[in-house]
Amino acid sequence: MSDGETPEVTVPAPWGIAWTQSKVLKPGGEQLLTESSVVTINYVGVNGTTGEIFDSSYERGEPATFPLQGVVPGFQKGLEGQAVGSRMLIGMPSEDGYPDGTPDGSIQAGDSIVFVVDILSANFDDATGETVAPAAGLPTVTMTDGKPEIAVPTGTAAPTTLTVQPLIKGPGAPVTAESTIQVRYRAWTYDGTLWQDAWQPQEGPVADLISGWSEGLIGQTAGSRVLLVVPPDKAYPDGLPQATPSLAPGQTLIYVIDLLNVTG
Repeated sequence: MSDGETPEVTVPAPWGIAWTQSKVLKPGGEQLLTESSVVTINYVGVNGTTGEIFDSSYERGEPATFPLQGVVPGFQKGLEGQAVGSRMLIGMPSEDGYPDGTPDGSIQAGDSIVFVVDILSANFDDATGETVAPAAGLPTVTMTDGKPEIAVPTGTAAPTTLTVQPLIKGPGAPVTAESTIQVRYRAWTYDGTLWQDAWQPQEGPVADLISGWSEGLIGQTAGSRVLLVVPPDKAYPDGLPQATPSLAPGQTLIYVIDLLNVTG
């Protein structure tokens, strides 16, 4: 196997393995994968019986993103606990891979398989990184029972321009206009009334977001916690009368967002 950007894997076929084993070929950083991680990887898969490549994200020219809980058992066993940035060698027997083979016949029942995997990124379970002192005069954020609460300074008028304040600077990839992001967030109207409680992971393209988000999150990094104060013209100037709960026209909104993952 070469140590270049695209691995070249040679398996002395026919080859087999009795249980799933993994080896770190190149160590990564401090962020470790968990059983609930959503990972972005590049990989090459080789059939141990034939020595032939049966799948390669490198050949497709695009990394793959998926939850570890949604892959074959050997993949999850081999990657859980490993560090983002690592290159891994994973060998797995048929029962941890494709015990019945694959529909295209590239893997038969009983075939052991080998993967070389480059772990490019993964979601964070929580905001993590360097704490940033917020500017004076902004809504203050405190964490209560694992969720953010805000307090609006008394006597302050709602700002008329977008305000972006990182609260925790994460170590992950930066957001671009082409990114897909995974977030959790809470939103309040500027009088301090909670409007949306979406403090569970969800994802979507930056291009589909309100302009207050698509502008305010550009350049922010995965792992960050960000405070956005969004004027009506960059959110919902006409309100959302049909939403539950509804939103009146002309509302300035306060968002606290945990940016859990950035891909693309």
